[in-house]
Amino acid sequence: MENITSKYNTVLTIAGSDSGGCAGIQADIKSISACGGFATSVITASTAQNTTGVTDIHPMPIAHINKQLDAVLSDIQCHAAKIGMLHSSEVIKAVSKKLDFYNIKNIVIDPVMIATSGDKLITDTAINDLKQFLSKATLITPNIPEAELLIGHPIQLQNLEATAKTIGQTFQTSVLLKGGHLDNTTDVITDVLYVLDKDDTVIITNPWYKTKNTHGTGCSLSSSIATYLSLNNDLETAVKKGCHYVNQAIFNGQHKVLGQGNGPINHFGL
Repeated sequence: MENITSKYNTVLTIAGSDSGGCAGIQADIKSISACGGFATSVITASTAQNTTGVTDIHPMPIAHINKQLDAVLSDIQCHAAKIGMLHSSEVIKAVSKKLDFYNIKNIVIDPVMIATSGDKLITDTAINDLKQFLSKATLITPNIPEAELLIGHPIQLQNLEATAKTIGQTFQTSVLLKGGHLDNTTDVITDVLYVLDKDDTVIITNPWYKTKNTHGTGCSLSSSIATYLSLNNDLETAVKKGCHYVNQAIFNGQHKVLGQGNGPINHFGL
C-alpha cells in the first residue's frame, strides 16, 4: 500500500490563456506554485497576446469548459478557486452552476474586464451577469477601471475606502480595491480591503516602484490570495500576504526585459 503522508493544497484557476505568458492562466500557475499551492486549471478562452496588447480572443466552447470543470472537480479536491476572464454571459452561467454543484469554497474573483494594455476583454452583455455572479465570491479584486465600471463613478484616492465599502455592500462580498491605477504622488501603493462580515475596512500599503513590468499583477494577486486561503489563512491575512508577494515580485522584475511593451512581474525572484 502507498505510504501517503500529506495532500497538496490545491487551487483551481478558471481563466483565459495568455500566449505571452505574462497574465491569465500562465501567471496564475506561477503565482499559485510560488505561494505553496498546487495549480489546476480550466481555460475559458485562448488569447493571442504579447507584452504590447491583445490581438485576438478565441472563446472555448461551453461544453468543453464544462468538461474541464467536471474533469478537475470530480477527481481533485480544490481548497480554493481563483476566477479570472469570463468573457461572455454563457461562460459566467456555466462556471457559476458548476461551482454550486461541487460546493467550492474560498472563491476569489478577479473581475477581468480591461487588460493592462487597455484592451477590453469582456462583452457588454456579460457585464450585468458578472455583477450578479460576484455575490458568490469570498473576495473580489477589482482594479480602478474595473471598479469604476462596477460602481459607475470615478474613483480617487480620497474616496478609495468609501468606494470599497460601497462595492462590497452593493454586491454582497468582501472587496480588495486595488489602487495601483491611481495617479501616484507618493512612494507607496494604497489598496483597501473591505471585509463584508465585519463591515470593516483595512488599509494596505506597499512600496511603489517606477516600472512598466506590471503585466499580470491582477491575475497574480488574486491567485496568490486564493492560495493563501487554501492554506487556511483568514481573509485579512491572506490578502496582506498576497499583496506583499506581488509587491516583491514587482520589485524582483522591475529591471528585467521581456518583449517591447509591459513586461511581467518576477514570480519566483529569479
